[in-house]
Amino acid sequence: MQDLSDPVQLLKSIEPGMLIRYGLEFVTAVVILVVGLIVAKLVERLIRRSLERTSRVDVTLARFLAKAANYAILALVLIMVLAQFGIQTTSIIAALGAVGIAIGLALQGTLSNVAAGIMLLAFRPFKIGDYIDASGVEGTVQEIGLFITELKSADGVYRVAPNRQLWDTAIINYSRNPSRRVEIAVGIDYGDDVDKACALLMDLAAKEKRFLGDPAPMTFVKSLDDSAVTVALRAWTRTDDYWSVLWDMTRAAKVACDEAGISIPFPQRDVHVYSHGGVVAGVE
Repeated sequence: MQDLSDPVQLLKSIEPGMLIRYGLEFVTAVVILVVGLIVAKLVERLIRRSLERTSRVDVTLARFLAKAANYAILALVLIMVLAQFGIQTTSIIAALGAVGIAIGLALQGTLSNVAAGIMLLAFRPFKIGDYIDASGVEGTVQEIGLFITELKSADGVYRVAPNRQLWDTAIINYSRNPSRRVEIAVGIDYGDDVDKACALLMDLAAKEKRFLGDPAPMTFVKSLDDSAVTVALRAWTRTDDYWSVLWDMTRAAKVACDEAGISIPFPQRDVHVYSHGGVVAGVE
């Protein structure tokens, strides 16, 4: 019986064919590993460049899909390398599946944010630079990540919202359409001339170069309120000019009404006084 504790005797006991076979398996495993790493990197670059060339796919989504493809190829290469050494990969695959399920259950909230982030990037209800309102989460979109979306409010406050919250709620995108409708409402006295007030607002609209010609500006009596007749001007402007036009036209309407002698009344109440046996009572 050979003494296996002696390295020299151990090497002599190994058949040359076995050395060659194990050597070839080792070399093959190394080749598979190297080629797999190269292929994974090339596939990642190819997917990223292909998706970034089209405007339909967001840059963040393109990078995520490219990196996911890279990891998938690396996992397949690892299994092939282990199989090359004669290791049973069936149990490894089953174990990885069980670990994946456990991680998925533990991180289901986080993974739902990732899924929502992918949906937001794929369907793009908003993009970076858009001003949105999602059930109270309001601001200009700064960054769309896989877990959260970063926003900046109109007063410069940093806000962050989980992607799942944005995906599961109605979103108002104020920047999506190229044009918006501006409405200037002015309350005039019941004794003032309504046609004169409408003509005054139309003159202001004709002088405002930022208004669009289609649809054309229009004026109308919006409501008959308790203390005033509300006359309104509606016109369309570019979305980027909306707030500046609204503020400028509101001021111009007040100045024009003052110059034309059209009063903008304060809230009023009529008080009727009745006397019953010396007792005075007021009824509004």
